[in-house]
Formats: sequence, C-alpha cells, structure tokens
Amino acid sequence: MTAQALYRKWRPRTFDEVVGQGHVTHTLQNALLSGRISHAYLFAGPRGTGKTSMGRLLAKAVNCLSTEDNKPCNQCHICQAINEGRLLDLIEIDAASNRGIDDVRGIREKVGFRPNEARYKVYMLDEAHMLTEPAFNALLKTLEEPPPHVIFVLVTTEPHKIPATVLSRCQRFDFRRIPLQDIIGHLKHIADHEGLTVEPTALELIARSATGSMRDAESLLDQLLSYGGQEITLAQVQSVLGTVPSQAVGELVNQLVARNVAKGLDVINRVIGDGVDPRQFNRQVVEYLRELLLIKVGEGSSLTRVTPEALQEMKGQAAQLSTRELIKVVKLFNQAGLDLKASTQSQLPLELAFVDATLGEEEKTTPSVARPSSATVPRTPAVARVASSPRSAPAGEPAKSVKEEAEEQSRGTSTGLKLTLDEVKTKWAQILGEIKPRNRSVEALLKSCQPLGVEGQEVVLGFYYTFHREKIEEPKSKALIESIISRVVKSPCHIRCVLSPKSGRQAQPDQEPVRRAQKDTSENEETPRDKYSSIAEDPLIQAAVSKYGARVVDVQ
Repeated sequence: MTAQALYRKWRPRTFDEVVGQGHVTHTLQNALLSGRISHAYLFAGPRGTGKTSMGRLLAKAVNCLSTEDNKPCNQCHICQAINEGRLLDLIEIDAASNRGIDDVRGIREKVGFRPNEARYKVYMLDEAHMLTEPAFNALLKTLEEPPPHVIFVLVTTEPHKIPATVLSRCQRFDFRRIPLQDIIGHLKHIADHEGLTVEPTALELIARSATGSMRDAESLLDQLLSYGGQEITLAQVQSVLGTVPSQAVGELVNQLVARNVAKGLDVINRVIGDGVDPRQFNRQVVEYLRELLLIKVGEGSSLTRVTPEALQEMKGQAAQLSTRELIKVVKLFNQAGLDLKASTQSQLPLELAFVDATLGEEEKTTPSVARPSSATVPRTPAVARVASSPRSAPAGEPAKSVKEEAEEQSRGTSTGLKLTLDEVKTKWAQILGEIKPRNRSVEALLKSCQPLGVEGQEVVLGFYYTFHREKIEEPKSKALIESIISRVVKSPCHIRCVLSPKSGRQAQPDQEPVRRAQKDTSENEETPRDKYSSIAEDPLIQAAVSKYGARVVDVQ
C-alpha cells in the first residue's frame, strides 16, 4: 500500500488549521454564523495556497450537522464523508479537462435535483479559467440564479481569464502567498508530529524554495523524508534542491568587492562544475546582493535572516561598496537571470555579469593618449557629427564640452585601434546574435541592412527602406545597437543610417548619357530608388561625398 502524501495527510480540516489566509477564513466564518451564505464563490490565487482546501471546508461547514457554532465539527457523518471523499453532494469538476459547452449543459441538467443526504449540493470547478467562452455563457444563468440547494465554488490561478459577467455573479476571495514564517511554523508542526528531526536552517531553506506555496513546501519535506530518513540536514536540502552553500555565494561577493576577476570566475566555474543549476546559483547571488543593499541603506539588519556572524561579514562587504554600485550589481545579476534562459553557454551570463560588475570604468575603455591642442584637431565632418550629439559625463565628473567630445572622438581613430569595414562585416553575425535576445525587432530590422563603410568610429549602415531606417534611428534602438557593436569590436563607436540601393549596381561612365536621356523621357515612371541611384552616381555628388563627407538625405 502506498503511503499518503504529506500535503494530503495534513490538509486543513477546520478553518483554524488554514495557514496564512486569515482574511478569507474570518469572512466565511462570520457568514456562516449570520446565515449569509452566497450562492457562488470565486477563490483565486497562486498555487498551493489553500483554495481547494477552503472549498471543501466551506462544503463541510454549510452541511455540518453539529448544533455548535464552531463548524465543521469533523464528527458527524457528513463531515466524515467529505473527509473521506465519498459524499455524492460534493461534486468536484476539473474544468481543464471538462471545459466544453456539453459539460456545462450536464451541470445545468443536474442542478435541479435535490441533494442526496446533505443540505446543500456544492459544485466546485477547479481551474475554472479553462472553460471555453460558450461554456461560460451557458453557465451564466444557472450561476446567477441557481436552485436554493446549490452552491458554486470556482477555483482558479488566473482570475484575469474569467469573464467579467461571471466575476460579477460571485463573491471573490483572493488568496495570498503564505508568509515565510507561517510556512516554517507549519513545517515544524508537521515534523514534530511525524517524529522528524529537521535542522532550523533546513526548514528555512525549504520554506524559501516554496515561494509562498504550502503544498510545494510539504511536498519537498515529503521528498526529503524519503531521501534522508528521520533526520533532515541543511546539506541534504541543498543537495536535493541543487543549491550551493551560502559560503560560496559569500566568496563570490568577496571577490567582487576585491575586484579579483580571475578568482571570481574560478568560483563560478567551480560551482557550476559541481552540478549546481546556474539559474539557482544566480537566484541565490541576487538574494544575497539584495540583502547587502538593504543593509547598506540601513534597514537590512531587521529584514535579513542570517546568523550574527554572517551579518557582520555582510556589513563589511556593504561598507566597501557604494549604494550606486550595489544597485548596478543587483541589476546586472538580475539581467543575467533572464539571459540564462536563452544562453547556449550555461554559465556565460553569470561570468559576463561578474566581469561587468567587477571592472572599473577605466578598465572598460580604450587606452588614452595625451590630448592634442585644439589647433591640431581637424574639423572633419565625422567629428562634427559626433560633436552634435555629445554623450553624458559619468556621475561625479563635470560635463565635457562639445569641443572636448570631438577631440576625444578624433583621438580614438589615431591610437592604432582604427575600426575597419572588414572587421564590422566579419563580426556582423555575432552582433546580430547578441542583439536578438535583447530586442528581436531590432535584430530583424538589422537583417534588412548592410554595413556600407566606417568613417572614424562611425559605422555607416545602408537600409533599403525608409521605414526600417527611421525605426533604427529611434534613440532606444540606436543606443542598443551602438552599445553591442562597441562591445563586440572592443572600441566605442556610433552608427549612421542611410538609404542604400538594394541592387548595389554602379553605372559605367559611358552609360551616363543614355541613363540621363531615359530619365528625361520617362521621369514620371522612375522609382525613388532609381532617383537615389542616379544622384548617388553623379560625379559631382561623389566628389562632394569624398572630399567633404556629404551624404544624400533626400531626392526631390
């Protein structure tokens, strides 16, 4: 005979045994005492928070034969029948597999029959949001005016999918995620009655991993009971969950504070090499950094649940980082958690986040050289374009003038790190690959263009359609592309978008008179792309582009 699962064995049998949903139990108990029982209820909330258990408790309470006010009594034959799952007047329907209009018609045909032995016939529809729209429509009239002996209970984890017409006919109760301390207390209660010895730190880790779901916590405790017997330790819980000891997370943060890239990467690879799930490890790092941030702003000591020794170490780490640095680091590792879902290398987003968080700004930029005088800086068109859109200065530094920005851009092309078109084309696939997980629309638009040239630190992108060019020139899209290209080619650069003929054909000099004659005779039939090609291939225009850096903006 199979053993009964803990979450079934310890399912609440009275309202007092329900954990973490006092606002629901208090309302329902008052309704029972005053006799104000509704004909339809909606229980909504995350999984494992007691919605189905509450529905069964309500069915027992309204049908309990006890004369006492404290219902259900769990002693009368009605309560016992519900506890044993054999009461015919409690009809539980899985709406995920019985979601059609024919299933609802079956309910409508049966609600008219009186209960077999109880006072009320209770219909409980689990996962009610899975019903089809015609099924909801068929249920509306019955749900609004059911027979006096029928009560409907709709249970769902996605209340936003329930039609408003149905919501308005039900009393809605929103179940909340169960607080951490309530889960720990209930698990300890179960462990004491089951004769288990569980370390307090192990109970806390079980409760944290459940993320507010009592059923998840009880299921994990049941699994650990099979794994470790009557004694459950923190190491066993970490082994089952695939988590790492807090010492490994603290060690990684120590290397971050010390800005030791090599040792920090060694910690990450050692942990992943031991078989730990990178996403789980990243979640622990984010939680640790969050607690550091709370300590830094002055309220963390009361919000963190760590030993006094660990708290002292965390305070030392927080003291070595500014609040702004901590915010940046938390954002980097939080983003790494999102990137881990799409990464082909399991630990790569973690490594990139650590390196980015560890290196100072001076280590991320190209080597600097002595600044030449303003007289030696040529006023080229490329410099003028950079000067027209200066970048903001880092926090704590005075804003740079337009002239200084232009000088810096000019120096970037004369330090031996000059960017070439061949380099951009070689790495174009890599650039698109890094943009795709961040913005698929931008990546798709870039597939319809091609790098045409490099002017200093400016990459010229040719687009075939004006709409595509305008979308890429939007500030958010442009900033993303420039940051990715700069990171891939390891040199700060900007982009300039131009319209480019898709065919890329160049007219021969001896064909120019013929082409111009054709233009004169059929000007109305010439396409915008042909006009652009005609202008772009004009010797005078080409000379202006070559000598002065001009570009064709529009053709009238």
